[in-house]
Amino acid sequence: MKLTVLVENTKSDPRLICEHGLSLLIEENGRKLLLDAGSSGAFMENAGLLGKELGDVSVCVLSHGHYDHSTGFVKFLEKNRKAVLYAMKTAGEDYWSGSGEGLHYIGIPRELKEKEDRMCLLDSVTEIASGIWIVPHSTEGLEKIGCQKKLYRREGENCRPDDFSHELTLVYETEKGLVLFNSCSHGGIETIVTEVKRAFHGKNLYGFVGGLHMKGTRGGEEICTFTGEDVEKMAEFLLDSGLEVLYTGHCTGEAGLAMLREKLGRVVQRIRTGDVVTL
Repeated sequence: MKLTVLVENTKSDPRLICEHGLSLLIEENGRKLLLDAGSSGAFMENAGLLGKELGDVSVCVLSHGHYDHSTGFVKFLEKNRKAVLYAMKTAGEDYWSGSGEGLHYIGIPRELKEKEDRMCLLDSVTEIASGIWIVPHSTEGLEKIGCQKKLYRREGENCRPDDFSHELTLVYETEKGLVLFNSCSHGGIETIVTEVKRAFHGKNLYGFVGGLHMKGTRGGEEICTFTGEDVEKMAEFLLDSGLEVLYTGHCTGEAGLAMLREKLGRVVQRIRTGDVVTL
């Protein structure tokens, strides 16, 4: 399995564009899958510079209903006329954030909502291709995290804490074990791993790729929103789960990454725009 980071918040190649967002091209057994599309069409420009052909991508996945993972699909679906975009049924609802200066919209763009004929909307564990699965959240009470993170779903004039029912985990069955992709892990990596292990009883976990939503700001400076105790518990859980590799970036943040590396060492690897990873 080869993973190319088409866009992320940072970059390893000065020719490329980086932005707040994430887009990954996953190549495995001759198949190409596009996971997320960043917050603009920059991932497509980067793909060209990296020599990655996107015209033959037939399967796309939207990890959750936020703009920084979905906006680039507007341009992509206009150029690629055959690709099907998989997402959760609730991905197109109105999502808002209360962080920063007041409540602001962070959902998918209107132009993408108008392309529902190109989308396959799911609400249960689904095998979208041989050995490639989508696993939604099945854990109750995740709205508590939404409240803590000031993330909301708007219904009419009212907002309620997000329960992340629009978030999914992409799972590959490989010879080394299960490889999980969850771009922001709003529901928590412990929740995600537990849900996948429940769905794939008896199969071992190999790798995890995605952001961990640990980044915050205070006084204009980046901070980790997890305490040292939080990170220690996470590290212990991941080691006990059998995880061998963790590739992370985007919403994890540099402070969170440093804390994780202190506990997990070389298990944790940073991903940047332009990186190519073999799993």
